[in-house]
Amino acid sequence: MAEQLRNADELQKNLAEFQDLQRQLQMVSSQKQQLIMQVEEIKMAENELAKSDKTIYRYVGPLLIETNKTDAGADLKDKRELFEMRVGVLEKQETKMRPKYDELRTGLEKALREGKLR
Repeated sequence: MAEQLRNADELQKNLAEFQDLQRQLQMVSSQKQQLIMQVEEIKMAENELAKSDKTIYRYVGPLLIETNKTDAGADLKDKRELFEMRVGVLEKQETKMRPKYDELRTGLEKALREGKLR
């Protein structure tokens, strides 16, 4: 009986840890997707900037300020590199969390099949 209680407590702890990891993975994945979309938008802006011969403006707070093509291109490049670096960091976090998540999922599935978790 004491072993059953210990197993039940351990299963509850594993379930809570699994749910926490699941939330973290979802958050990391969502952030990564948003950053990837921003990188793609910046790439499109860089392509349009390369084709443009018109006056370039950029936002500074609530204002639009005239700028030159070189500065605008450098700004876009810096933002793209920053976002790509953040995507890399999120991918590393995801890679670190995934094995523990899979291990917990497998253990919980096994417990379900054996009827230990209700």
